[in-house]
Amino acid sequence: MKNIELRLVSELMKNGRRSDRELAKAIGVSQPTVTRLRSNLEKIGIIKEYTIIPDFTKLGFEILAIILIRRPKDVSAAELDKLMAMGQEIAKKKGAKTILALRGIGLDYDVAVISVHENYASFLEVLEGIREFPSSDAQSIQSFVISLKDEVQYRALTFSHLTNYLKEKSDRR
Repeated sequence: MKNIELRLVSELMKNGRRSDRELAKAIGVSQPTVTRLRSNLEKIGIIKEYTIIPDFTKLGFEILAIILIRRPKDVSAAELDKLMAMGQEIAKKKGAKTILALRGIGLDYDVAVISVHENYASFLEVLEGIREFPSSDAQSIQSFVISLKDEVQYRALTFSHLTNYLKEKSDRR
């Protein structure tokens, strides 16, 4: 990416509601340049969406969970798709809202799910539903549960630290 594109992405991550005129002033280019750059970044998929980061507790969620799942080794792609659909249905029935579900590698697990739950009981219902998957056992699923009401936060969910990195990266070029 070009420096100007990095600076634009950084500014949009700080506040995606700003006008192209405000963004142009912030990064030192013309408004038509920002409009063209933004359109191109959207087209090539660097900018996927414009969104907010809500306060999940004020939306009625008390728990954030990170669930690690070890998929059975002998599962075909079609069976895996079926298992993923089952997982989505379980989460929907139990009131969980999945933020992220991706394949990965680490700690001998290969799927990570991050979700928010209204309370600990609803989280346990989702966990039990996942454990009902074919070929799953207690060792194939691990979780890390975070109380969103905990007053101690080492770093709240925000992208501001990434915006600083992008700015520093563009300054080094």
